[in-house]
Amino acid sequence: MFVQEEKIFAGKVLKIHVCTMDGTEWLEEVTEDTTIEKLKEKCLKHYVHGSLEDPKTLTHHKLIHAASERILTEVKTVADENLKDKDVLLLIKKRPPPTPPKMSDIAADEKKKQESKAPDKEAILKATASLSTRHTDRTVTQHNIRDFQTELRKILVSLIEVAQKLLALNPDAVELFKKANAMLDEDEEERVDEAALQQLTEMGFPESRAIKALRLNHMSVTQAMDWLIEHVDDPTADIPLIGQDTQEAEASASSTDEAKQDELTEIFKRIRRKREFRPDSRAVIALMEMGFDEKEVIDALRVNNNQQDAACEWLLGDRKPSPEDLDKGIDTNSPLFQAILENPVVQLGLTNPKTLLAFEDMLENPLNSTQWMNDPETGPVMLQISRIFQTLNRT
Repeated sequence: MFVQEEKIFAGKVLKIHVCTMDGTEWLEEVTEDTTIEKLKEKCLKHYVHGSLEDPKTLTHHKLIHAASERILTEVKTVADENLKDKDVLLLIKKRPPPTPPKMSDIAADEKKKQESKAPDKEAILKATASLSTRHTDRTVTQHNIRDFQTELRKILVSLIEVAQKLLALNPDAVELFKKANAMLDEDEEERVDEAALQQLTEMGFPESRAIKALRLNHMSVTQAMDWLIEHVDDPTADIPLIGQDTQEAEASASSTDEAKQDELTEIFKRIRRKREFRPDSRAVIALMEMGFDEKEVIDALRVNNNQQDAACEWLLGDRKPSPEDLDKGIDTNSPLFQAILENPVVQLGLTNPKTLLAFEDMLENPLNSTQWMNDPETGPVMLQISRIFQTLNRT
């Protein structure tokens, strides 16, 4: 029996599972010493059903090992690529390289970009040179539309006065506000400007005294330092503030109606002192380094809600509104204020001590408005005030 020499020395025959992108599948038998290029040629002949007329067909395809996602190298053999019996290969057509753009297309794209580009100032002036100049009253119209944040402060000032009068009629008002005052004491105990405290302790002042000095001087580093120097030998300087507040509150207690009114007034004053504006110490230092006086810097920060850039513009500008304007309330006979007072939600809210505290806080710290807008007790009141303002402002 005659046997071909190549069959005698051929390697182990493997059955390879071949798949294409369109879902065609078949088994291809190859020996281990077959090159990947020969295997690919066999696969393509099976796939295209015959000989490969276009020589580019061979170079435009590749074989990928499905399990490892490897592209098989054409010069290597089946054994070199470590293919096993029943392995799955993918026959995939290579992506053609992108066609380089024509010069005419590039020029057309550049022309489109130039045409869609916005005109510069010179082009606008040239195009509108023949038009007549007209003066409109747009600026006046814009000024007539009042800003809610600007008017809110005036509204709050007037509502605080109304709330104080209503709450003073409550027989439990003193006790309610004692509790509110105690809550503010707790907030006060925790609230210390860390940057300001670090400045004073680095100067050598004890931390406990520095904290007390900052609280007494509304977190002003300069005023706190003056207080510390003035009380350097004062033994009472180490007495905590909270103890003093408690003694003052106990000493002011009285059982008569007249005394209760006086005590309520004192509590209102104490609450307002606790809610006084606290300037950002970093902004104060930065603005003072520009040559401005500390008092006018604090005024600027108060008017501009602790915004350093806005405060700087205020100091360099006409300084409007003035700090005194911030304490002026809205006209109590105005349709806006009357509409607010007639709202049932606002009326109910004004009898709640928490609403008064919220008004006081927003008055001196406008950035806290969001906190009170989200509060379940004070939020509905603020929402009604905003809606009434927007409604009347449009009309």
